[in-house]
Amino acid sequence: MPADHVYIRHLAPSGHDDGVVRLPDPPSEEPGRWWPPVMLDPEWVAAHSGDFDLMHIHFGFDARSPEDLQKLADALETAGRPLVFTVHDLRNPHHETTELHDAQLDVLVPAASELITLTPGAAREIEHRWGRKAHVLHHPHVFELDEVGRVRPGKDEFLVGVHCKSLRACMEPEPVIRAIVQTLPELPGAQLRVDAHTDIMTPGYDRYDDDLATYLRRAHADGLLDLQVHDYFTHDELRDYLRSLDLSVLPYRHGTHSGWAEGCHDLGTGVLAPDCGYYADQLDCFVYRWDEFGLDVHSVQSALRSAYDSRGNHPMMTSAERRLQRDRLADAHVKIYSAALGN
Repeated sequence: MPADHVYIRHLAPSGHDDGVVRLPDPPSEEPGRWWPPVMLDPEWVAAHSGDFDLMHIHFGFDARSPEDLQKLADALETAGRPLVFTVHDLRNPHHETTELHDAQLDVLVPAASELITLTPGAAREIEHRWGRKAHVLHHPHVFELDEVGRVRPGKDEFLVGVHCKSLRACMEPEPVIRAIVQTLPELPGAQLRVDAHTDIMTPGYDRYDDDLATYLRRAHADGLLDLQVHDYFTHDELRDYLRSLDLSVLPYRHGTHSGWAEGCHDLGTGVLAPDCGYYADQLDCFVYRWDEFGLDVHSVQSALRSAYDSRGNHPMMTSAERRLQRDRLADAHVKIYSAALGN
């Protein structure tokens, strides 16, 4: 759970039935959405324990207190249903501080019969913090298989993209954007596109950021960047946006793994990521430094030059490679589920 998340949907094999039935997400308080996940309620577990063999948690527990999660773990134990937990985030990208997420992990990691994570670095951290070994399984494709690995049209420009989204707690785009703007004049044909959701650019909205909005509008007016303000992309809009970029820059000051970067890898778009978390462990990307002392502007500029010099040669998974990877992931999950069930 949640079954409707793209990561979970792409864990099923591409062309055959592996015998794993993933229950659909029960209706939540918000129609049409999987969150908040009803399956995390101990009452749901007690009432539906005959409907499932094990629970596999990926996302959706952000708003649950550690006490609530312990009640969930107790309900699963009472029902005799093992827990499998994929540790996507060792640092929650939506939280300003670490305390709540750490406490949530302190419940889920020890309670799980089997642990999964995405990178060797994350697995080492899990073993260091909790003394538990985690299976390392790569992130599956983000876009549909028929969208993966398509030939990209040739072009003379080098388009760099920074998407501010709705300013999650892990994001601090302005210093990264300023570093890119300073470097662009050295790179003939290089352009910067900055996207931002309406809620951070419009006064009166809860997420409005006056300093960032003012800077971006001024930089756009001065011709330093192309500012695009809009609501959330649809699937097709996101695919077309990422495919239009030569390099997508992740302006994250903390985090662990990235589905966004994985989507870029599907489409042949280069990624420039910070050295926090395990982004560089997850996939081949350009890296800049961002630590407790702040952003290393020189490292952003150096990595940007490297990306520019290697333009057109960014790694891209083929559809066949992603299909094979997906089928192997499906097989690996079947084995993990069997182990959790004692088979």
